[in-house]
Amino acid sequence: MAMSAGMMPAHAQDAKLGDRLENAAVVLQEVMATPDKGIPQSILAGAACVVVIPKYKKGAFIVGAQYGQGVATCRTHEGWSAPVFVQLEGGSFGWQIGGQSTDLVLIAMNHDGLESMLHSKVKLGADASVAAGPVGRDAAAATDVAMHAEFLTYSRTRGVFAGLSLDGTVLSQNADDTRSEYGANVPYGDVLHGRVPAPANGRHFVHTVAKYFVISSVNH
Repeated sequence: MAMSAGMMPAHAQDAKLGDRLENAAVVLQEVMATPDKGIPQSILAGAACVVVIPKYKKGAFIVGAQYGQGVATCRTHEGWSAPVFVQLEGGSFGWQIGGQSTDLVLIAMNHDGLESMLHSKVKLGADASVAAGPVGRDAAAATDVAMHAEFLTYSRTRGVFAGLSLDGTVLSQNADDTRSEYGANVPYGDVLHGRVPAPANGRHFVHTVAKYFVISSVNH
């Protein structure tokens, strides 16, 4: 008989998934440690979902491909959902030289972005509008950008955090890893809608998102 997500034995959860969740939490903590160069408060307050891809792999210049594994959580009426596992794939961009890796943060800004997250696969720029996210404290610019994009995207390479266009990349569920975390009978959408409790290895990531992506009184 299948166990519920909250009753899964610790050994059933792959150690690599715990590492990925922990790395994603660390990425957010380090990005938000310099708020003057981080994500504007209006973006943090308005986010519907947050995706973190630690150490997104970039291949050789021109011919190399991109591939990364990450985690996502969405805002619900009760707080942020338990995490699901996702992957991001796409072709090379001009600034990608050598085999260096980049941390990526993608933010779904509205209901359309949330619905895109619930689909099995979404091509950024085609199935969902996407724009390089604004950085710093310029709330006016941040609000303008957020009004016109379902997803805002950021990168951090060698300590430099900046908005980055990921137009053409494909964001999809990592169904195998999500099944490994929760069991075969737990739908992806149920997790993101907050119907499944966060497992022990995902609580730090969810708490980290909740700490920074808050709706302040200024935004009411």
